[in-house]
Amino acid sequence: MSLLVTLIGYLALGAAAGTMAGLFGVGGGLIIVPALVFAFGLQGVDASIAMHLAVGTSLATIVVTGASSAWAHFQKGSIHQPWFLALLPGLMLGAVAGVFVAGTLSGGLLGTLFGLFVLGVAVKMALGLSPKAGAARPGRLAMGVAGAVIGGVSALFGIGGGTLTVPWLSRCGASMTQAVGTSAACGLPIALFGAVTFIVVGWGHALLPAGATGFVMWPAFLGIVIASVPFARVGAKLAHVLPAHVLRLAFAALLALVGLRFLL
Repeated sequence: MSLLVTLIGYLALGAAAGTMAGLFGVGGGLIIVPALVFAFGLQGVDASIAMHLAVGTSLATIVVTGASSAWAHFQKGSIHQPWFLALLPGLMLGAVAGVFVAGTLSGGLLGTLFGLFVLGVAVKMALGLSPKAGAARPGRLAMGVAGAVIGGVSALFGIGGGTLTVPWLSRCGASMTQAVGTSAACGLPIALFGAVTFIVVGWGHALLPAGATGFVMWPAFLGIVIASVPFARVGAKLAHVLPAHVLRLAFAALLALVGLRFLL
């Protein structure tokens, strides 16, 4: 497969991921990781590292897209800085730990765990389960532990963490605007520390394809970043036109198919 054809394919993937992220209101990692696993398979990447390479590359793209999102929320004043700072140490340590855990797992087992996680998200969306509002005021230790769990799970599966951060912050008494904005800020350290650690963990691996540094594939990173940001705006515009319940069920069905694909 030529470099030009490969880059065009990654641009198409970025466009699809950006559109669906804007359309369904979720981070692109749930879309990018399975799509990259499929793309790497077509390129002949060894199956034993394809999943690790997909997760690491997904986190690298979230560094860029997440920074853009976090900055937009910061300008609107929707980031609750004390909560973010309380979560930050745990997010960083958890992200690093999550990558090391991923490094100990086989590609097959990591894919199975990802499939189970995606199925869980699909069920949540299909049932329309929303975060329960609360008024808890956890201390710094509880926030640190929560940050470690969020960072670890997110880095393990190559996502920005909104699926876990928003419910947690809602239980802590955040408004939905604050929860989403603070979650966007939390995704940046998760992605940055996770991507860098995936590079370190995969450094010099004998089965790495050309264009990869550790478990980050740079041609894929470039194509996805270039296309995903503008197409996220396209998806957001479509979201205001199409019925919300239809969108939710459609995306839940898509995630269910993706999850089952990893399990079967």
